[in-house]
Amino acid sequence: AWAAWRVFQMERRARGGRGDLDFLESILHKLMLNFNWWINNKSVGGRHLFSGGFLGLDNIGAFDRGGRLPTGGFLTQSDGTGWVAFFALCLMRIALELALRNPVYQSLASKFLLHFLEIAQAIAGVSDPDTGLWDSEDSFYYDTLTTTDGKRTRLKVRSLVGLIPLCAVEVLEPDILEQLPEFSGSLQALRQRRPDLARMLSLPDASDPQRVLLSLAPGDRLRKVLRRVLDPDEFFSDYGIRSMSKYHLNHPFVVDGHVATYEPGESSVKIMGGNSNWRGPVWFAPNFLLIEAMQKFHSFHGDSFEVECPTHSGRAGSLRHVADQLMDRQIALFELRGGMRPAMALHSKMSQEHFRDHLLFHEYFHGDSGRGVGASHQTGWTGLVAALIGMRGS
Repeated sequence: AWAAWRVFQMERRARGGRGDLDFLESILHKLMLNFNWWINNKSVGGRHLFSGGFLGLDNIGAFDRGGRLPTGGFLTQSDGTGWVAFFALCLMRIALELALRNPVYQSLASKFLLHFLEIAQAIAGVSDPDTGLWDSEDSFYYDTLTTTDGKRTRLKVRSLVGLIPLCAVEVLEPDILEQLPEFSGSLQALRQRRPDLARMLSLPDASDPQRVLLSLAPGDRLRKVLRRVLDPDEFFSDYGIRSMSKYHLNHPFVVDGHVATYEPGESSVKIMGGNSNWRGPVWFAPNFLLIEAMQKFHSFHGDSFEVECPTHSGRAGSLRHVADQLMDRQIALFELRGGMRPAMALHSKMSQEHFRDHLLFHEYFHGDSGRGVGASHQTGWTGLVAALIGMRGS
C-alpha cells in the first residue's frame, strides 16, 4: 500500500499534477483483500493485536517467530501490530485521494481510520496495560509471549520490532477535511460516541478545523523511544539505525534456552537459513520508513519539538534534523573516505582507481563499520540511497 501510494505520487509529479486515479482505485481493491486477511486471520483473539505474520525480519527474535513456539502458547508481535496500523493508514490515505473524485470512498476511509484507532488503543494497553505492547518502564515496544497457562511475558529485545510502530503516522491537512465533509464529520462523531478512541489522536475543533495527527506514538512516548533510537550505544550508528540495539552485545536476551545477541555483521545462527541478519546490521528499507516517519512527525510538531541528537551529546534538534541526520548517515555508506567507501571495505580492490566508482549495493551493512554484507546486487531497497540523495539535495 505504501509503495502504491508512492508510485502514484511520483507519477503525478512527473505528469504535472495529473495522477492515475484508475491505477489507485484498482490497486486499493486488491490491497483490501490482503488487509482483510490480516484482520481476519492474524488478529489475536480479535483484540486488534497481531501475530504470526511474516514481515521478513528473519532472525530478529531469539527463536523463529513464524513457526511453532518452543515455549508453546502464542506471540503478540509489536512489529506485526505496527505494520497493520501502518497498512490501515496507507489505505486510508489512498481512499481519501479517491474520495476527492468519488465521495463514496469517504466511508471507506473512515473504516480504515477506525481500524487504526482500535490498534492504537490496543498497542498502548489503554484498557489493560498488561495486554498492551508498550513497556512504560523501558519506554519501548516489545513482543508479548502468552504461554498455555495464560501467563504473559514481555520479550525484552530492543530491536526494529519495537520501532516499526513509529512508522504508523499520518497527518490530515485542513484542506482534506474541508473538501470531505463526511469524513470530517466522522472524526467529530468519533469524539462524541467513542471518546476512548478519540483520545488516541489529536482531533480538530468543530469551530476551527486544524491538522490532525494519527500516530501510535504520541509526543511524550515518541521522545522516550527516540532517546534509545538516537543513542550511539544502542541503535544510532554512523551509518543509520541498527536493526538491534548494541545494548545486547553485553546483555544477550535469553528465553527457554534461545539467545538473541547483538551481531553487527554476518549471522552466527541459521534461523531462516542464516543468510541474512537482523540482529544488528543496518538495513535501508526500515531506515527509509523511519526517515519518512520523522519528516511526518516534524510536519505536525514543527521546530519547537526537539530531542537530543545524538543522545548524551547535549545537542538538541527538531525531528527534521533527526531525519536529515539519518539521511546523511545512510548516504555516508557510499562516500569516499580515505580512498575507500565504507560499504566497499570488504574488498581492497574497490579502493583502486578503476574500481572505486563502480558501486555494489549490498543487502545490508555492518552495524559498526558500515561494511557491505550479504548479496552485493540488492539494488532494490539499497538503491533507496538515490532517493535519499535527492531528498537531501532538495
